[in-house]
Amino acid sequence: MAATLKNSDNDMQVTFEDQEKINKFARHNAKLQDLKDELTAKKKDLQNLEDASDELLLLEDENTIPYQIGEVFVSLSPDETSNMLDAAKVNTQKDIEAIEKHCDGHKQILSELKVQLYAKFGNNINLEAEEE
Repeated sequence: MAATLKNSDNDMQVTFEDQEKINKFARHNAKLQDLKDELTAKKKDLQNLEDASDELLLLEDENTIPYQIGEVFVSLSPDETSNMLDAAKVNTQKDIEAIEKHCDGHKQILSELKVQLYAKFGNNINLEAEEE
């Protein structure tokens, strides 16, 4: 999504301040898109952790269960593995909440900039997401 001015018969004067607002809008929009991608990845991680917890319940007869920490697998008891999964889920949920909070901040700024830019340029500027 980019701020674009439509070519119209009447010439619109774009001031330095207007250009700064358009640039600020573009920066915040790009950051919001990055945060949305990160949020999607974190939600997938959380779902994977929940799936692992469910699978762990089916492995009650196992003495040790491999658990990946970084690039290394360690053998843990079912209780230790369950505790590690629960801690990872809590941390991932906290990360998701923090990302959502940052997204809300960017959305608020984008909303304010949209109001200001549409008030000045009307239909001569497009601040909506491009359909792909």
